[in-house]
Amino acid sequence: MSLNVALQMDPVETIDINGDSTFAMGLEAQNRGYNLFHYMVDDMSYVNDKVKAHVRPLELRREEGNHYTLGESKHMDLGEDIDVILMRQDPPFHMGYITATHILEHIHPKTLVVNDPASVRNAPEKIFLTRFPELMPPTMITSNANDVRSFRDEYKDIIVKPLYGNGGAGVFRISEGDQNLASLIEMFQEFYTEPFIVQQYLPDVRKGDKRIILVDGEPVGAINRVPDEGEVRSNMHVGGEARKTDLTDREREICDKIGPVLKEQGQIFVGIDVIGDYLTEINVTSPTGIQEIKRFDGTDIAALIWDAIEKKL
Repeated sequence: MSLNVALQMDPVETIDINGDSTFAMGLEAQNRGYNLFHYMVDDMSYVNDKVKAHVRPLELRREEGNHYTLGESKHMDLGEDIDVILMRQDPPFHMGYITATHILEHIHPKTLVVNDPASVRNAPEKIFLTRFPELMPPTMITSNANDVRSFRDEYKDIIVKPLYGNGGAGVFRISEGDQNLASLIEMFQEFYTEPFIVQQYLPDVRKGDKRIILVDGEPVGAINRVPDEGEVRSNMHVGGEARKTDLTDREREICDKIGPVLKEQGQIFVGIDVIGDYLTEINVTSPTGIQEIKRFDGTDIAALIWDAIEKKL
């Protein structure tokens, strides 16, 4: 199969070739003989029912300091000249991100967008979670300070984080008696126009925050991310340590419940986060973790993703 594949992503020169999932997916596409193109969201335009972008041919290499070559820019019709678009720009999930999904809807699924842009728009990770209340920890989404205080009074130890944040940014643990709660709420109210999310703190996070990858609704691999000493966040770029892991019966139960919904919505590549017995996030925008999983157990998730994409085509 010969395909033209466009990577809608952040600057290719800034990626970590040993951790970036888009890089692994791009390499696999290249190994299959597909033609790669790179563009950023600002390069895309809607023009008279056409979606066009200034794209550059891309060649990838697993060489530190020499991992890419970009060709000359060309103006292409994404609906006519491109077969698959990987929508892989990182959050935050804001109006610019939402606008991009609306624009891409004009060409999907004729040009297959992964993941489905309408479904991505309707499934911001921390809100999509609320579709499965039986799987998540006690959770509140609010801007009301009194409600947050009542939530802490009930659950004693809580996590407060931005509703549309990513990568562990802005995540705070507030335990019973912590006098910083009022100031934290004021800061969130000042810096964020949207509500924030409050959850019961889960002590099991000390054992790890498990990232499970699902491809077309099926779990295919996982890593356990253990937070650094004295750190509440397990994200690897803030010091979390990736460890080999297997799925528990509870985690398989979680995947069995959410997998059919993801498949129905065209969410081909999804990463979920599980702490203890609870689902804490469903990441549909630009999940990570596939390179770490391959290093631990050899599972080539990039290949599984492209197998699923080829079946869709």
